[in-house]
Amino acid sequence: MIPERGISIAELDTPALIVDLDAFEANLDHMRDYVERAGVRLRAHAKTHKSVDVAKLQITRGGACGVCVQKTAEAEALVAGGITDVMISNQVTAPAKVARVAALTEKARVLICVDDSDNIAALSRVMSDRSVSLEVLVEIDVGNGRCGVKPGADAVILAKQIAAADGLRFVGLQAYQGHAQHIYDHAERKAAVDAVIAQTTQTVEMLKEAGLACDIVAGAGTGTHPFEAGSGVYNELQCGSYVFMDTDYGRVRQKDDTPLPFQNALFVLTSIMSVAGDGRAVCDAGHKAASIDCGLSLVSGREDLIYNDASDEHGVIKDPANSLHLNDQLWLIPGHCDPTVNLHDQIIAVRKGKVEEVWPVSARGMGS
Repeated sequence: MIPERGISIAELDTPALIVDLDAFEANLDHMRDYVERAGVRLRAHAKTHKSVDVAKLQITRGGACGVCVQKTAEAEALVAGGITDVMISNQVTAPAKVARVAALTEKARVLICVDDSDNIAALSRVMSDRSVSLEVLVEIDVGNGRCGVKPGADAVILAKQIAAADGLRFVGLQAYQGHAQHIYDHAERKAAVDAVIAQTTQTVEMLKEAGLACDIVAGAGTGTHPFEAGSGVYNELQCGSYVFMDTDYGRVRQKDDTPLPFQNALFVLTSIMSVAGDGRAVCDAGHKAASIDCGLSLVSGREDLIYNDASDEHGVIKDPANSLHLNDQLWLIPGHCDPTVNLHDQIIAVRKGKVEEVWPVSARGMGS
């Protein structure tokens, strides 16, 4: 059910995915100002929100040059909604998906990552057959242990193959270390990213020696972006969670032991449905409403309450003072914003207690 604009939060059906617009806009503004001062580009990661509306705001207000996605279907949904600069920061290898990427290049600027010679050859055949050009980055594994070739010589081999391939244009490196985003201690996180920067810098230098310039050196995320931005080698940041934040990113510390400079903007609004147990209340938001892969949600603004268990449709809340009553509303801060958003059809944007906008989760369920 799509709520009417202007109604009060108290009138919303729950569970509902809520964005506090004041906090959300402050996050957009902070990141925009940061990248301007740092002299780097922001390519905001849309896997966080999967929303055309949010992506447009990241570009128009938040200073992003474009967006990243992880899936071909996400790229299709955002391009269909009017986003014209999209990087698939992932490999696309299935023939049907490669054909879909080729079709997208006729509607928008599309970039893609590779880590395999056969994939490069297949991309070249399809792009050449359609007389289109695709911008391609070599992904290097800088510690994530996922996709990517080894930094250095292996990356140069692939870059040369791209540069020589019809229908493709080599534009740079994808060098993202996802695990480092969630190292809570500042010194440990910096040490991890220093190693990433060293490997990336060496690879860029080897490419230059081979006559291949990197227009884009991409990576970074909400937890590490100051390190990459100050590296002198990265020029495009792929931060995503900064727009919403979550409890896990709330544990990440800056050098002075303060939290990251972004506000919690994303919440799951829930209602109390049972107070039958002494010292315990039950709400209508379980793990079908908020992801628990990074831990349980926190109850915003209520230090006296602990969300301490979840099943499919129920959340159990420790309430020692028995302060909660049926139909009381609580705002939960999810443990992990990205998969939480993917559980909902819409994001309800609120300000001063009222619904101001409703944003469809445009690419929800589009996992192909």
